[in-house]
Amino acid sequence: MHSRQNKKNLTGTLPVLLFLVSSFSAIAQTNQLEPGEAFPGGATTHQKKLNKNSFSHPSANMSFENQLNFRIGNGFFKRLWVSSPASTKAADGLGPVYNARSCQRCHLKDGRGHPPENAQDNSVSMFLRLSIPAQNQQQQQLLDSGRVPVIAEPTYGGQLQDFAVQGHNAEGRMVIEYREIPLQLADGEAISLRMPTYSVADLGYGAMHPDTMLSPRIAPQMIGLGLLEAIKEEDLLANADPQDNNSDGISGKPNRIWSPLHQQVMLGRYGWKAGNAGVDEQSQGAFSGDMGLSTPLHPNGFGECTTHQKTCTDALNGNSPQYENLEVHQQISDLVLFYSRNLAVPARRNPTNANVLAGKKLFNQTGCAACHTPSYTTGQRDDLPEQSNQKIWPYTDLMLHDMGPGLADNRPEGLASGQEWKTPPLWGIGLTPIVNNHSYYLHDGRARSLLEAVLWHGGEAQPARDKVVAMSKVERQQLIQFIESL
Repeated sequence: MHSRQNKKNLTGTLPVLLFLVSSFSAIAQTNQLEPGEAFPGGATTHQKKLNKNSFSHPSANMSFENQLNFRIGNGFFKRLWVSSPASTKAADGLGPVYNARSCQRCHLKDGRGHPPENAQDNSVSMFLRLSIPAQNQQQQQLLDSGRVPVIAEPTYGGQLQDFAVQGHNAEGRMVIEYREIPLQLADGEAISLRMPTYSVADLGYGAMHPDTMLSPRIAPQMIGLGLLEAIKEEDLLANADPQDNNSDGISGKPNRIWSPLHQQVMLGRYGWKAGNAGVDEQSQGAFSGDMGLSTPLHPNGFGECTTHQKTCTDALNGNSPQYENLEVHQQISDLVLFYSRNLAVPARRNPTNANVLAGKKLFNQTGCAACHTPSYTTGQRDDLPEQSNQKIWPYTDLMLHDMGPGLADNRPEGLASGQEWKTPPLWGIGLTPIVNNHSYYLHDGRARSLLEAVLWHGGEAQPARDKVVAMSKVERQQLIQFIESL
């Protein structure tokens, strides 16, 4: 009787013991290197020497035959376009207004852009998005239907082009003013955050709409784009909790935007507010908006010039019958797409270092992983053979999150409010100083270090940010070492 009673008690406590063991294992696991974690892009991960070309290598599992397409795509990515008419018909059509002459000029070494550092430094890897609130019922219906993410500024379109070809006016010049915000951390360390204010000077085509909303954007790094596209939609939507039903304070929601390629509303994955569904749409949109080049999805030879810019819309362009009446015809677009999808993520640096592993544990305990979801297994995609069925570690949920008033641009885009931003991937972020020779982060480059970037987090991320403020200096250093290792 006594032995049966003990057995009964033991059986009753077994689930509790198993739960405690499981919980302890899960906690302990955050302080260990998990299988495959050192290779964040799975089999696509490259292990080349770390230098300025670290973001420019092809998927490591790419076939020899496809490497030629990658190199040709790289050539078009670097191509310097010229204005029309030109003797080189295959490379003319730039502008008339534009932000850069090549993809590479914005995505420097396939990496991260930066804000101007001084009066002599131009803003070629950064620009301003423009839009206005709906002015009538028809425009509001377009926004509500998802057919358009924003209502473009009537005269200047969806973004400010600060360069122009000869004989034309640039649209204007972005002006940035900073003010320093002092902050003291719990251990007494004093730092300063810089708050930017944006305006436009030297308008080339008349006044802007009085309700124009400005949103600064730096060019993001290019690595791992195909892998993000290969994540199954249901796996991403599993991260969504727009009503915060689990009461954890995190309310990630998907952006749903119109896909001109697929002619339907789809899940947004690309852009700082998840305003594009696929790499192809992101790429072709950049050809049109950033360089004024026509593409299969954007066939206008004058880019995004509006009817209020008649000298721009009437200008000669590079649309040619021998190239499908386009400047960036389908073959070029497809090669750049292939290149963009296959820029490999570098292998982790020092992932087993004791401080890095301690930082990983802090990353999880602080709550950073609630939005920066560590890993996924990609699906099978016939158009993405290199990226299919890979265990990857991007540290993003690709969801929109309210980041508070400090980071707000107050400009809605699709379902994203003026305070919401997509969680950016963290893989490769620690190599920014090596690849791009700077350490500017966030959507507008205001953060001058990774710690500043963390301390700008507000809204849903405020509790995690406050835990970082409360850390000791050693703990903060360990957290940053972990992020730098990604």
